[in-house]
Amino acid sequence: MRISTIQAFNTGIRGIQDNYSAVTRTQEQITSGKRILSPADDPVASVRLLQLGQEASKLAQYKDNLTAATNSLTQEEAVLNSVNNILQRVREIALEAGNGALDASGREALAQELAERENELYGLLNSQNARGEYLFGGYQSDTQPFVKNPDGSYSYAGDEGQRSIQIGSAKMVAINDNGKELFVDVGNVNRVDTAAGAGNAGSGRISLGVVENKGRYDSEFYPQGSVSIVISDDAAGYEIRDAAGAPLDPPVTGTLEPNAAGGHEIRYGGVVVTLDGEPAAGDEFTISVGTADNSEKRGVLDTVRLLRDTLENTDDSPEGKLQRRDMLAISVQNLDNAMNQVLGVQTSLGARLNVIESAQLENDEATLINTTVQSGLEDLDYAEALSRLSMESIVLQAAQQSFVKVSGLSLFNFLR
Repeated sequence: MRISTIQAFNTGIRGIQDNYSAVTRTQEQITSGKRILSPADDPVASVRLLQLGQEASKLAQYKDNLTAATNSLTQEEAVLNSVNNILQRVREIALEAGNGALDASGREALAQELAERENELYGLLNSQNARGEYLFGGYQSDTQPFVKNPDGSYSYAGDEGQRSIQIGSAKMVAINDNGKELFVDVGNVNRVDTAAGAGNAGSGRISLGVVENKGRYDSEFYPQGSVSIVISDDAAGYEIRDAAGAPLDPPVTGTLEPNAAGGHEIRYGGVVVTLDGEPAAGDEFTISVGTADNSEKRGVLDTVRLLRDTLENTDDSPEGKLQRRDMLAISVQNLDNAMNQVLGVQTSLGARLNVIESAQLENDEATLINTTVQSGLEDLDYAEALSRLSMESIVLQAAQQSFVKVSGLSLFNFLR
Protein backbone atom coordinates (compact mmCIF):
# COMPACT_ATOMS: atom_id res chain seq x y z
CA MET A 1 0.00 0.00 0.00
CA ARG A 2 1.39 3.39 -0.96
CA ILE A 3 0.75 6.42 1.18
CA SER A 4 1.40 9.81 -0.29
CA THR A 5 2.93 12.66 1.64
CA ILE A 6 -0.24 14.80 1.36
CA GLN A 7 -2.38 11.94 2.64
CA ALA A 8 -0.13 11.48 5.63
CA PHE A 9 -0.30 15.19 6.40
CA ASN A 10 -4.11 15.31 6.08
CA THR A 11 -4.57 12.25 8.29
CA GLY A 12 -2.34 13.68 10.96
CA ILE A 13 -4.01 17.10 10.92
CA ARG A 14 -7.49 15.56 11.04
CA GLY A 15 -6.48 13.46 14.03
CA ILE A 16 -5.13 16.50 15.86
CA GLN A 17 -8.31 18.46 15.09
CA ASP A 18 -10.60 15.66 16.29
CA ASN A 19 -8.66 15.23 19.50
CA TYR A 20 -8.56 19.01 20.03
CA SER A 21 -12.34 19.21 19.54
CA ALA A 22 -12.85 16.44 22.09
CA VAL A 23 -10.66 18.27 24.64
CA THR A 24 -12.41 21.61 23.94
CA ARG A 25 -15.89 20.04 24.32
CA THR A 26 -14.91 18.43 27.62
CA GLN A 27 -13.49 21.72 28.88
CA GLU A 28 -16.76 23.47 27.92
CA GLN A 29 -18.73 20.83 29.81
CA ILE A 30 -16.57 21.34 32.89
CA THR A 31 -16.89 25.13 32.63
CA SER A 32 -20.72 25.08 32.22
CA GLY A 33 -21.34 22.10 34.50
CA LYS A 34 -23.70 20.70 31.84
CA ARG A 35 -23.43 17.33 30.15
CA ILE A 36 -25.55 18.36 27.15
CA LEU A 37 -24.26 21.40 25.28
CA SER A 38 -26.41 20.95 22.17
CA PRO A 39 -29.38 18.72 21.23
CA ALA A 40 -27.03 16.60 19.15
CA ASP A 41 -25.25 15.46 22.33
CA ASP A 42 -28.38 13.53 23.48
CA PRO A 43 -31.54 14.09 21.36
CA VAL A 44 -33.85 12.10 23.66
CA ALA A 45 -32.66 13.85 26.81
CA SER A 46 -32.85 17.22 25.04
CA VAL A 47 -36.55 16.75 24.26
CA ARG A 48 -37.20 15.68 27.84
CA LEU A 49 -35.31 18.71 29.16
CA LEU A 50 -37.41 21.00 26.96
CA GLN A 51 -40.58 19.51 28.46
CA LEU A 52 -39.19 19.85 31.97
CA GLY A 53 -38.24 23.48 31.29
CA GLN A 54 -41.80 24.28 30.23
CA GLU A 55 -43.11 22.57 33.36
CA ALA A 56 -40.67 24.58 35.48
CA SER A 57 -41.98 27.82 33.94
CA LYS A 58 -45.55 26.85 34.81
CA LEU A 59 -44.56 25.93 38.36
CA ALA A 60 -42.81 29.29 38.75
CA GLN A 61 -45.96 31.09 37.54
CA TYR A 62 -48.11 29.06 39.95
CA LYS A 63 -45.75 30.08 42.76
CA ASP A 64 -46.21 33.77 41.87
CA ASN A 65 -49.99 33.25 41.71
CA LEU A 66 -49.97 31.55 45.10
CA THR A 67 -48.10 34.50 46.59
CA ALA A 68 -50.55 36.98 45.04
CA ALA A 69 -53.57 34.98 46.25
CA THR A 70 -52.16 34.70 49.76
CA ASN A 71 -51.50 38.44 49.95
CA SER A 72 -54.96 39.32 48.66
CA LEU A 73 -56.86 36.96 50.95
CA THR A 74 -54.73 37.85 53.98
CA GLN A 75 -55.47 41.54 53.43
CA GLU A 76 -59.18 40.84 52.99
CA GLU A 77 -59.17 38.80 56.19
CA ALA A 78 -57.58 41.71 58.07
CA VAL A 79 -60.18 44.13 56.67
CA LEU A 80 -63.06 41.83 57.63
CA ASN A 81 -61.68 41.52 61.16
CA SER A 82 -61.75 45.32 61.41
CA VAL A 83 -65.27 45.43 59.96
CA ASN A 84 -66.45 42.87 62.49
CA ASN A 85 -64.92 44.87 65.35
CA ILE A 86 -66.71 48.03 64.17
CA LEU A 87 -70.05 46.22 63.86
CA GLN A 88 -69.61 44.78 67.34
CA ARG A 89 -68.99 48.27 68.72
CA VAL A 90 -72.03 49.64 66.84
CA ARG A 91 -74.13 46.88 68.36
CA GLU A 92 -72.88 47.84 71.82
CA ILE A 93 -73.85 51.46 71.11
CA ALA A 94 -77.35 50.33 70.05
CA LEU A 95 -77.80 48.43 73.29
CA GLU A 96 -76.44 51.34 75.32
CA ALA A 97 -78.81 53.72 73.56
CA GLY A 98 -81.72 51.62 74.77
CA ASN A 99 -81.02 52.64 78.36
CA GLY A 100 -84.07 54.57 79.55
CA ALA A 101 -81.93 56.74 81.83
CA LEU A 102 -79.91 58.12 78.90
CA ASP A 103 -80.51 61.84 78.33
CA ALA A 104 -80.23 63.90 75.15
CA SER A 105 -76.52 64.71 75.64
CA GLY A 106 -75.76 61.02 76.12
CA ARG A 107 -77.60 60.15 72.92
CA GLU A 108 -75.74 62.92 71.09
CA ALA A 109 -72.40 61.51 72.22
CA LEU A 110 -73.39 58.04 71.01
CA ALA A 111 -74.59 59.49 67.69
CA GLN A 112 -71.24 61.25 67.22
CA GLU A 113 -69.37 58.01 67.80
CA LEU A 114 -71.72 56.26 65.36
CA ALA A 115 -70.88 58.91 62.75
CA GLU A 116 -67.17 58.18 63.20
CA ARG A 117 -67.76 54.42 63.05
CA GLU A 118 -69.89 54.87 59.93
CA ASN A 119 -67.09 56.78 58.16
CA GLU A 120 -64.53 54.21 59.29
CA LEU A 121 -66.71 51.40 57.97
CA TYR A 122 -67.21 53.26 54.69
CA GLY A 123 -63.44 53.50 54.27
CA LEU A 124 -62.88 49.83 55.03
CA LEU A 125 -65.51 48.73 52.51
CA ASN A 126 -63.60 50.76 49.89
CA SER A 127 -60.23 49.20 50.81
CA GLN A 128 -57.59 48.73 48.11
CA ASN A 129 -54.74 46.24 47.82
CA ALA A 130 -51.09 47.04 47.06
CA ARG A 131 -51.85 47.17 43.32
CA GLY A 132 -54.56 49.79 43.84
CA GLU A 133 -57.44 47.36 43.18
CA TYR A 134 -60.60 47.61 45.27
CA LEU A 135 -61.05 44.46 47.33
CA PHE A 136 -64.85 44.38 47.25
CA GLY A 137 -65.65 45.65 43.74
CA GLY A 138 -66.08 42.24 42.11
CA TYR A 139 -64.70 42.26 38.57
CA GLN A 140 -64.71 46.07 38.58
CA SER A 141 -61.60 46.33 40.71
CA ASP A 142 -60.75 49.80 39.34
CA THR A 143 -64.08 51.34 40.41
CA GLN A 144 -64.86 52.47 43.97
CA PRO A 145 -67.55 49.99 45.04
CA PHE A 146 -69.41 51.99 47.69
CA VAL A 147 -70.67 55.50 47.01
CA LYS A 148 -72.40 57.90 49.39
CA ASN A 149 -75.51 59.50 47.88
CA PRO A 150 -76.58 63.15 48.45
CA ASP A 151 -79.37 62.01 50.80
CA GLY A 152 -76.85 60.16 53.00
CA SER A 153 -77.75 56.66 51.82
CA TYR A 154 -75.24 54.35 50.17
CA SER A 155 -75.09 52.65 46.78
CA TYR A 156 -73.00 49.77 45.48
CA ALA A 157 -71.24 50.58 42.18
CA GLY A 158 -69.39 47.30 41.70
CA ASP A 159 -70.68 44.02 40.28
CA GLU A 160 -71.33 40.55 41.65
CA GLY A 161 -68.25 38.92 40.14
CA GLN A 162 -65.55 37.03 42.00
CA ARG A 163 -62.06 37.01 40.54
CA SER A 164 -60.14 33.73 40.56
CA ILE A 165 -56.52 32.81 39.88
CA GLN A 166 -54.94 29.54 38.79
CA ILE A 167 -52.70 27.98 41.42
CA GLY A 168 -52.25 24.54 39.88
CA SER A 169 -52.70 22.60 36.64
CA ALA A 170 -56.39 22.05 37.46
CA LYS A 171 -56.91 24.24 40.52
CA MET A 172 -58.39 27.73 40.80
CA VAL A 173 -58.98 29.83 43.92
CA ALA A 174 -61.12 32.95 44.43
CA ILE A 175 -59.02 35.92 45.55
CA ASN A 176 -61.81 38.37 46.46
CA ASP A 177 -65.46 38.67 47.49
CA ASN A 178 -67.87 41.18 46.00
CA GLY A 179 -69.28 43.82 48.31
CA LYS A 180 -72.89 43.33 47.22
CA GLU A 181 -73.07 39.78 48.47
CA LEU A 182 -71.04 40.57 51.56
CA PHE A 183 -72.26 43.98 52.76
CA VAL A 184 -75.40 44.88 50.77
CA ASP A 185 -77.45 41.68 50.55
CA VAL A 186 -77.84 41.41 54.32
CA GLY A 187 -81.13 40.04 55.58
CA ASN A 188 -83.41 42.83 56.82
CA VAL A 189 -85.82 41.90 59.63
CA ASN A 190 -87.75 45.12 58.93
CA ARG A 191 -88.93 44.01 55.50
CA VAL A 192 -92.57 45.04 56.03
CA ASP A 193 -94.33 48.41 56.08
CA THR A 194 -96.75 49.27 58.90
CA ALA A 195 -99.30 52.06 59.13
CA ALA A 196 -102.26 53.13 61.27
CA GLY A 197 -105.57 53.79 59.56
CA ALA A 198 -106.29 57.45 58.81
CA GLY A 199 -109.72 57.23 60.41
CA ASN A 200 -108.66 55.58 63.68
CA ALA A 201 -110.37 57.04 66.74
CA GLY A 202 -108.07 55.70 69.44
CA SER A 203 -104.51 56.60 70.41
CA GLY A 204 -103.14 53.28 69.21
CA ARG A 205 -99.79 53.23 67.41
CA ILE A 206 -98.23 50.35 65.44
CA SER A 207 -94.53 49.69 65.69
CA LEU A 208 -92.14 48.88 62.88
CA GLY A 209 -92.64 45.28 61.78
CA VAL A 210 -90.06 42.59 62.47
CA VAL A 211 -89.79 39.31 60.56
CA GLU A 212 -88.98 36.83 63.30
CA ASN A 213 -89.58 33.65 61.26
CA LYS A 214 -88.46 33.87 57.63
CA GLY A 215 -89.89 30.46 56.71
CA ARG A 216 -93.41 31.38 57.83
CA TYR A 217 -93.08 34.84 56.31
CA ASP A 218 -92.19 33.37 52.90
CA SER A 219 -94.96 30.76 52.97
CA GLU A 220 -97.79 32.58 54.78
CA PHE A 221 -97.39 36.36 54.76
CA TYR A 222 -95.55 37.18 51.54
CA PRO A 223 -98.07 35.50 49.18
CA GLN A 224 -100.86 37.72 50.61
CA GLY A 225 -98.87 40.93 50.28
CA SER A 226 -100.86 42.80 52.89
CA VAL A 227 -103.08 42.19 55.94
CA SER A 228 -104.92 44.44 58.34
CA ILE A 229 -105.38 44.24 62.10
CA VAL A 230 -108.93 45.27 63.04
CA ILE A 231 -109.72 46.01 66.70
CA SER A 232 -112.84 44.22 67.96
CA ASP A 233 -116.00 46.01 69.06
CA ASP A 234 -115.11 45.73 72.74
CA ALA A 235 -111.53 46.95 72.06
CA ALA A 236 -110.24 43.93 73.94
CA GLY A 237 -109.25 41.83 70.95
CA TYR A 238 -108.39 41.92 67.26
CA GLU A 239 -108.90 40.08 63.98
CA ILE A 240 -106.51 39.65 61.07
CA ARG A 241 -108.07 40.34 57.65
CA ASP A 242 -106.78 40.08 54.09
CA ALA A 243 -105.98 42.95 51.73
CA ALA A 244 -109.64 43.20 50.67
CA GLY A 245 -110.80 43.52 54.28
CA ALA A 246 -112.31 40.02 54.43
CA PRO A 247 -111.67 37.67 57.38
CA LEU A 248 -109.06 35.00 56.77
CA ASP A 249 -110.05 31.37 56.35
CA PRO A 250 -109.71 30.01 58.97
CA PRO A 251 -110.22 33.18 61.06
CA VAL A 252 -107.23 34.58 62.94
CA THR A 253 -108.17 36.40 66.15
CA GLY A 254 -106.58 37.23 69.48
CA THR A 255 -106.82 39.30 72.62
CA LEU A 256 -104.91 42.48 73.39
CA GLU A 257 -102.76 41.48 76.34
CA PRO A 258 -100.13 44.03 77.38
CA ASN A 259 -96.53 42.90 77.67
CA ALA A 260 -94.01 44.05 80.29
CA ALA A 261 -93.53 47.37 78.47
CA GLY A 262 -97.25 48.01 78.21
CA GLY A 263 -97.57 47.29 74.47
CA HIS A 264 -99.63 44.58 72.77
CA GLU A 265 -97.60 42.14 70.65
CA ILE A 266 -99.37 40.66 67.64
CA ARG A 267 -97.93 37.87 65.52
CA TYR A 268 -98.99 36.62 62.13
CA GLY A 269 -97.17 34.81 59.32
CA GLY A 270 -93.73 35.12 60.89
CA VAL A 271 -94.16 38.89 61.50
CA VAL A 272 -94.44 40.52 64.91
CA VAL A 273 -95.64 44.07 65.60
CA THR A 274 -96.48 45.94 68.78
CA LEU A 275 -99.58 48.09 69.30
CA ASP A 276 -98.93 50.87 71.80
CA GLY A 277 -101.39 53.29 73.34
CA GLU A 278 -105.13 52.62 73.51
CA PRO A 279 -106.65 51.42 70.23
CA ALA A 280 -110.40 52.06 69.87
CA ALA A 281 -113.01 49.67 68.57
CA GLY A 282 -112.88 49.38 64.81
CA ASP A 283 -109.40 50.90 64.47
CA GLU A 284 -107.31 49.36 61.69
CA PHE A 285 -103.57 48.87 61.31
CA THR A 286 -101.98 47.52 58.11
CA ILE A 287 -98.93 45.38 57.57
CA SER A 288 -97.68 45.01 53.99
CA VAL A 289 -94.67 43.69 52.13
CA GLY A 290 -91.90 46.27 52.34
CA THR A 291 -91.20 48.83 49.65
CA ALA A 292 -87.75 50.07 48.63
CA ASP A 293 -87.04 51.55 52.08
CA ASN A 294 -87.96 48.30 53.83
CA SER A 295 -86.88 45.71 51.28
CA GLU A 296 -85.81 42.16 51.96
CA LYS A 297 -82.15 43.24 52.10
CA ARG A 298 -80.53 46.22 53.82
CA GLY A 299 -76.89 47.18 53.46
CA VAL A 300 -74.81 47.35 56.60
CA LEU A 301 -73.89 51.01 55.97
CA ASP A 302 -77.57 51.94 55.75
CA THR A 303 -78.28 50.03 58.95
CA VAL A 304 -75.69 52.12 60.79
CA ARG A 305 -76.94 55.31 59.09
CA LEU A 306 -80.57 54.74 60.10
CA LEU A 307 -79.53 54.01 63.68
CA ARG A 308 -77.51 57.22 63.81
CA ASP A 309 -80.35 59.26 62.28
CA THR A 310 -82.75 57.90 64.91
CA LEU A 311 -80.46 58.89 67.78
CA GLU A 312 -79.92 62.35 66.28
CA ASN A 313 -83.53 63.17 65.42
CA THR A 314 -85.68 61.71 68.21
CA ASP A 315 -86.52 63.48 71.46
CA ASP A 316 -87.71 62.39 74.90
CA SER A 317 -91.39 62.51 74.02
CA PRO A 318 -93.37 59.23 74.21
CA GLU A 319 -93.36 58.99 70.40
CA GLY A 320 -89.62 59.64 70.24
CA LYS A 321 -88.94 56.92 72.79
CA LEU A 322 -91.09 54.45 70.86
CA GLN A 323 -89.32 55.30 67.60
CA ARG A 324 -85.97 54.64 69.25
CA ARG A 325 -87.22 51.38 70.74
CA ASP A 326 -88.36 50.12 67.35
CA MET A 327 -85.23 51.16 65.46
CA LEU A 328 -82.86 49.85 68.15
CA ALA A 329 -84.54 46.43 68.12
CA ILE A 330 -84.33 46.24 64.33
CA SER A 331 -80.76 47.55 64.20
CA VAL A 332 -79.47 44.97 66.68
CA GLN A 333 -80.96 42.10 64.68
CA ASN A 334 -79.73 43.49 61.37
CA LEU A 335 -76.25 43.99 62.82
CA ASP A 336 -76.31 40.36 63.99
CA ASN A 337 -77.23 39.32 60.45
CA ALA A 338 -74.37 41.40 59.04
CA MET A 339 -71.83 39.95 61.48
CA ASN A 340 -73.01 36.43 60.67
CA GLN A 341 -72.53 37.21 56.98
CA VAL A 342 -69.01 38.50 57.60
CA LEU A 343 -68.25 35.46 59.75
CA GLY A 344 -69.38 33.17 56.93
CA VAL A 345 -67.00 34.84 54.48
CA GLN A 346 -64.18 34.70 57.02
CA THR A 347 -64.76 30.95 57.27
CA SER A 348 -64.58 30.76 53.47
CA LEU A 349 -61.33 32.77 53.52
CA GLY A 350 -59.82 30.34 56.00
CA ALA A 351 -60.76 27.41 53.76
CA ARG A 352 -59.25 29.13 50.72
CA LEU A 353 -56.03 29.92 52.60
CA ASN A 354 -55.82 26.25 53.61
CA VAL A 355 -56.20 25.24 49.95
CA ILE A 356 -53.42 27.69 49.03
CA GLU A 357 -51.16 26.24 51.73
CA SER A 358 -51.73 22.72 50.40
CA ALA A 359 -51.14 23.91 46.84
CA GLN A 360 -47.88 25.56 47.92
CA LEU A 361 -46.62 22.27 49.37
CA GLU A 362 -47.63 20.42 46.20
CA ASN A 363 -45.94 23.07 44.07
CA ASP A 364 -42.73 22.89 46.11
CA GLU A 365 -42.66 19.10 45.86
CA ALA A 366 -43.28 19.19 42.10
CA THR A 367 -40.56 21.83 41.69
CA LEU A 368 -38.09 19.70 43.65
CA ILE A 369 -38.88 16.60 41.58
CA ASN A 370 -38.63 18.59 38.36
CA THR A 371 -35.27 20.06 39.38
CA THR A 372 -33.95 16.62 40.38
CA VAL A 373 -34.92 15.06 37.04
CA GLN A 374 -33.43 17.99 35.12
CA SER A 375 -30.21 17.69 37.10
CA GLY A 376 -29.98 13.97 36.37
CA LEU A 377 -30.36 14.56 32.64
CA GLU A 378 -28.13 17.58 32.07
CA ASP A 379 -25.71 17.99 35.00
CA LEU A 380 -22.14 16.86 34.50
CA ASP A 381 -20.34 14.13 36.45
CA TYR A 382 -17.19 16.10 37.27
CA ALA A 383 -15.08 13.08 38.29
CA GLU A 384 -15.79 11.32 34.98
CA ALA A 385 -15.30 14.53 32.97
CA LEU A 386 -11.95 15.36 34.61
CA SER A 387 -10.69 11.81 34.01
CA ARG A 388 -11.82 11.99 30.40
CA LEU A 389 -10.16 15.39 29.95
CA SER A 390 -6.88 13.99 31.24
CA MET A 391 -7.08 11.06 28.83
CA GLU A 392 -8.07 13.25 25.88
CA SER A 393 -5.23 15.67 26.65
CA ILE A 394 -2.72 12.79 26.57
CA VAL A 395 -4.19 11.52 23.29
CA LEU A 396 -3.96 15.05 21.81
CA GLN A 397 -0.38 15.38 22.95
CA ALA A 398 0.47 11.99 21.45
CA ALA A 399 -1.20 12.92 18.17
CA GLN A 400 0.76 16.15 18.02
CA GLN A 401 4.08 14.40 18.70
CA SER A 402 3.26 11.62 16.22
CA PHE A 403 2.49 14.23 13.55
CA VAL A 404 5.83 15.88 14.17
CA LYS A 405 7.60 12.56 13.67
CA VAL A 406 5.60 11.55 10.62
CA SER A 407 5.89 14.94 8.98
CA GLY A 408 9.68 14.71 9.28
CA LEU A 409 9.92 11.51 7.19
CA SER A 410 11.17 12.10 3.60
CA LEU A 411 13.13 10.10 1.00
CA PHE A 412 15.29 13.16 0.52
CA ASN A 413 16.81 12.37 3.93
CA PHE A 414 18.35 9.22 2.43
CA LEU A 415 19.86 10.83 -0.65
CA ARG A 416 23.64 11.21 -0.57
